[in-house]
Amino acid sequence: MKPRFTDKVMVITGAAQGIGRRVAERAAEEGARLVLVDLADHIFELVAELNQQGVEAIAVQANLETWDGADSVMTKAAEHFGGIDILVNNVGGTIWAQPYEHYSPEQIEKEVQRSLFPTLWCCRAVLPHLLKREGGVIVNVSSVATRGLMRVPYAAAKGGVNALTVALAFEYAELGIRVNATAPGGTEAPPRLTPRNTEAQSEREQQWYQTLVDQTRATSFMHRYGTLDEQAGAILFLASDDASYITGTILPVAGGDLG
Repeated sequence: MKPRFTDKVMVITGAAQGIGRRVAERAAEEGARLVLVDLADHIFELVAELNQQGVEAIAVQANLETWDGADSVMTKAAEHFGGIDILVNNVGGTIWAQPYEHYSPEQIEKEVQRSLFPTLWCCRAVLPHLLKREGGVIVNVSSVATRGLMRVPYAAAKGGVNALTVALAFEYAELGIRVNATAPGGTEAPPRLTPRNTEAQSEREQQWYQTLVDQTRATSFMHRYGTLDEQAGAILFLASDDASYITGTILPVAGGDLG
């Protein structure tokens, strides 16, 4: 079978670890030319590994919670490779797990900045480059947690990602740009290299987090967490020409939990 991404320039955000890293590794196996983006220094280690394997990849370190960070990434990608074909927006994730009345205003803002704005900014920043190519693909990584416990601000942010996905797909379909999203459920992954929350958890906070975990497993038909490969496979399907007649879709990847 012919590799699906031969000579395609793919930008992957949040690529240093977890789902983003696995997407990068699998896209590399299928011939993609990669722009791997993260705020953490670990992104340079991943790119060095891929370069040693003969993969065309560059690392870009940026804060995607800002317009300037997102715009600089797309500019560097286009300058290096001559354009962009695919964007995978993977930055985001719950920082705190607690009942909504316990969130401070500052925490609410940080959750939204973390899980909505990187996708919002990157979609805007990549559009001129896709339009120049007269087509392309955006895959956003949302979450089934839009209907979940202990993370209302995160749910609101990912609900925004879903709305952005559908509205953008509607607006740009006739210009050859497809926009979809996956909605992962709980996913097994190695310990994070850069924790989202470095604060020590109290016993009560640990109980709240366990409530989140229990609900995630209970609402999945399969009653388990997914794997990194199960998430990456869905993302890369939507990014590929195999999904050429799919746009404006939020694909749950959560063992039956529709979110």
